[in-house]
Amino acid sequence: MIDLLEKTTVAGFTSREAKNKLERSTAQGLWTGERLIESLRDGRKVYHEGELVDVTKHPNFTAPLSHLASLQDWQHKDGVREAVSFETESGVRASMSYALPHTHEELEQKVAASHEWMAATHGLMPRLPDFMSNVMVGLWDFRERLARVNPDFAESVEAYYAYCRDNDIILTHAIGDPQMDRSVRITENPDMALRVVERSSDGIVVRGAKQLATLAPYCHDALVYLSPTYARRELPDYVCWFSVPMNAEGLSMLARPSMAGRRAGSPHELADRFEEHDAMIFFDDVFIPKERVFLLDDAQTALDGFWHLNRWSLYVGQIRFYHRLRFMLGVARLAARAIGVSEFREIKSDLGELAQYCELSRLGLKATLAESDPTGYGLIAPGSTLALDTYAAQISGRLTEILTKISGSGSVMQACAVDFADEGLAALIERYMHGHKTSAKQKAAIFHLVRNLVADSFGGRQHIYELWNRGDPVRNRMTLADALPDLDQLEQNILEEFSFAEPKAQ
Repeated sequence: MIDLLEKTTVAGFTSREAKNKLERSTAQGLWTGERLIESLRDGRKVYHEGELVDVTKHPNFTAPLSHLASLQDWQHKDGVREAVSFETESGVRASMSYALPHTHEELEQKVAASHEWMAATHGLMPRLPDFMSNVMVGLWDFRERLARVNPDFAESVEAYYAYCRDNDIILTHAIGDPQMDRSVRITENPDMALRVVERSSDGIVVRGAKQLATLAPYCHDALVYLSPTYARRELPDYVCWFSVPMNAEGLSMLARPSMAGRRAGSPHELADRFEEHDAMIFFDDVFIPKERVFLLDDAQTALDGFWHLNRWSLYVGQIRFYHRLRFMLGVARLAARAIGVSEFREIKSDLGELAQYCELSRLGLKATLAESDPTGYGLIAPGSTLALDTYAAQISGRLTEILTKISGSGSVMQACAVDFADEGLAALIERYMHGHKTSAKQKAAIFHLVRNLVADSFGGRQHIYELWNRGDPVRNRMTLADALPDLDQLEQNILEEFSFAEPKAQ
């Protein structure tokens, strides 16, 4: 049995009381790897494959956590620190992800920092803290609109933003309902969605479940709000925005089966670095203090707010996708060269197609940044990513198809790292499994990456993520169909120029 009440003192950070009070007096700014790991020993309840686990010790969680911790140390390196962080008015060093861009220059600084994070992880870790920290930027900017519903909501947002920034809070979000029976309405089954079951002057009590909380086992807080699919609620008690510590009383998480820690003989598994442990969060009558409540009851504000909260994070998501495209292209080129097919006409065309996607993504990022404009609430935000979002979902399967085609059976049959430890076996592998001007060991390493990307659970989850993380791609295309400027005028111009003339009277 693990001791879930075991706690370490990280400047008082792990206590529930300090988290509920949004304590900033002990804030230390940017995490180090060691402090991050210590901060997760806070009594949280994480279930995994039937066990209650300590994510800082369990073998299916420790490798990705170690990598996440190494990234916290990386941000302190000379040359990196200046690019990805800034000093706040309170004197702590904060992540640039939390910076509020009031000018185009400040927005460009944030964008440059996001490129640093996504390049460091090859675009394979969609829920890096950089993503949700930018959602908090959107929540801060939306506070004026929230004040129209209740001034207390705006005050709570301001205080919570400062708490997150100064403590470098790593957030997940939970914005979807459990996938139960989609044909049933919440009026027929109250457990279909999270709801407020008690209200008082001190806060609210919530009951239910939320998905899909990516990175949740390693996060400090969850930000709960509603995706557009669920924002228009029939009953006001189901409309609620709030934050909650991951060790809150009554909160538990069910992590899906981990992809990490499964192959001890293969030290270069992508899942051991980039596994994000999606989770379901259960709320068994969890008390949310009023300081953490940001919206109640107002479905229209919840719907409008979703898009505003995500103006910066959706752009970050496209930066991440760009770096994933580059990684896929690099692996595809290495695989093609390793088996001597890189100059074959059809393979060269496929590599060119991947390069085309990279270039279109790069140009789309530049154009979207060029269209950045004031939000109306005080900040500068990138232009709409809606077309880029639908495009990413559309081509994701094609990326897998091309890499699978180029690699052929090589994505299935390769030696693993430990096979080379036996001299006799290594000699056979080198003789019969080497590549084009490539040793068998190097070729195996390249195709090991290919298998991770296209032929195992890690690659499958990456594809599913690209399809759905930006919302329903069909709904997004439906929105885009009427979103382009001057469409009515375009139609009128066409009719005026090409309509049949009225026949002349005889």
